[in-house]
Amino acid sequence: MTMYDAIHQHADLANAGISTATTQAPKEIPRIKSGDLMQQKRELEIDHAGRIYRLRITQLNKLILTA
Repeated sequence: MTMYDAIHQHADLANAGISTATTQAPKEIPRIKSGDLMQQKRELEIDHAGRIYRLRITQLNKLILTA
């Protein structure tokens, strides 16, 4: 089952008044290392639903996401 399917199944069950707490095991949240995502760059753009977001690494080595 894809994450998309799981979200829609959860919504369908919730709309039917059925709790998913007992019907589904907790899922692990996917994790990616920032270095793998940034690929040796200090900044990248993310296109989400037609809107461009900028993810960058600051001088203090923190991540900032802006629209």
